[in-house]
Amino acid sequence: MNRVTKMFLGFSAMALLSFSPRAFSQKVMVDQVIAVVGSDAILVSDVEQEILQMRAEGMPVNDNTRCEVLENLMTQKILLNQSRIDSVFPSESQVESQLEQRLSYFSNQLGSQKAVENYFKKSIYEIKADLKESLREQIQTQQMQSKITEKITITPSEVKSFYKSLPSDSLPMINLQYVIEQVVKYPPEASQAKFEVKQKLLALRQRILDGEKFSSLAILYSEDPGSARRGGELGFRSRGELVKPFADVAFNLKEGQVSQIVESEYGYHIIQLIEKKDDKVNVRHILMKPTFSPEDEIKVQQTLDSIATAVRQDSITFEKAARKYSDDKKTNLNGGVMVNPQTGSVRFEKDQLMPTDYFTIKELKVGDVSNAFESRDEMANMVYKIVAVKDIIPAHRANIKDDYDVIQSLALRKKQQDFFLDWLGKKKKNMFIRIDPQFAGCNFRNEGWVK
Repeated sequence: MNRVTKMFLGFSAMALLSFSPRAFSQKVMVDQVIAVVGSDAILVSDVEQEILQMRAEGMPVNDNTRCEVLENLMTQKILLNQSRIDSVFPSESQVESQLEQRLSYFSNQLGSQKAVENYFKKSIYEIKADLKESLREQIQTQQMQSKITEKITITPSEVKSFYKSLPSDSLPMINLQYVIEQVVKYPPEASQAKFEVKQKLLALRQRILDGEKFSSLAILYSEDPGSARRGGELGFRSRGELVKPFADVAFNLKEGQVSQIVESEYGYHIIQLIEKKDDKVNVRHILMKPTFSPEDEIKVQQTLDSIATAVRQDSITFEKAARKYSDDKKTNLNGGVMVNPQTGSVRFEKDQLMPTDYFTIKELKVGDVSNAFESRDEMANMVYKIVAVKDIIPAHRANIKDDYDVIQSLALRKKQQDFFLDWLGKKKKNMFIRIDPQFAGCNFRNEGWVK
């Protein structure tokens, strides 16, 4: 594991673990093996680079942290070993996505991608290559941990017992929340706009057939920012990870073959198969979306403003308007009430809303209906909408009556934690573990590391 890899590989605090190690004051100057778990070794530099990473992220660091990091790394090695046994491996797309997020984070921290290259004295491509395999292992251990606890459930009586056991001052504070209704309209499927985007894609397809690189054209023209920078490549995906029209075509292509135009809920695509492996495909695609005339957009806004006026005049309730007029299939059947995709509840904190939505909502009172405004749906497609504030819940300390889902989540996490620690204890008994005596001063939170 080289220096760049370790600098980027963040301190992966296990969600189900809590550490309170005793101080470790000895400073080791020479790199060496300080622990062996199964067949995996942990070096002094592994610990030190984790700590450098923590400092870069502004996390508090003291002498105790070395013990904490070492225990965390040993836990990861046990999970990594189990993931190999159970064949739990991340997809290429998951690794690529995490890689892009890490690099983006450090670009923001250091000011630019060029600053990242200067800091590590390597090109961004070299940095990616250094980081990728270690990041893959980190994702692998996280997925293994999730698999271990995925079947753990919790009953309402267990939630109530957990709630009663908690001191009131240990319950989390809940920020101001909104319950919101919406009527959504997509821009009209103008035939001219659809025709124009198809013509562009057909022209690009012909250029590829004439010898130009699909990846080069994807970088220049694709409207999928996540894959465009990688030449349109998505990485290996299963059928379930792709929308159906896209998957139906992708899985029937031959290697190198370029598809005809494919329409999906994201827009219009052309697809090229890179490789098929077992039940997964790796493809490139170029995505384009129709652009609509100002006249079309104005017409949609006028329609929504007319609906808003009718609601304000009590000619129709907002709920009935949503059921009758909204194009959003996820909310029109329940009267337009939005569901928070992060929590599954109908409540939103301001940071969980689209910025344009919050900018409109914060000016409304309960029962008020907004004018039409432009926003984006969950797939980043342009939409127009009107919204009404159904309820505003002031900031408060969590309680089981109003915040059952929050309490339930805490109780489930605690039950998962207990289950995982029991699993970990059993694994430690049957695994070779050796820790260098210089770390003997660590009072690890979980027993069984030192035999």
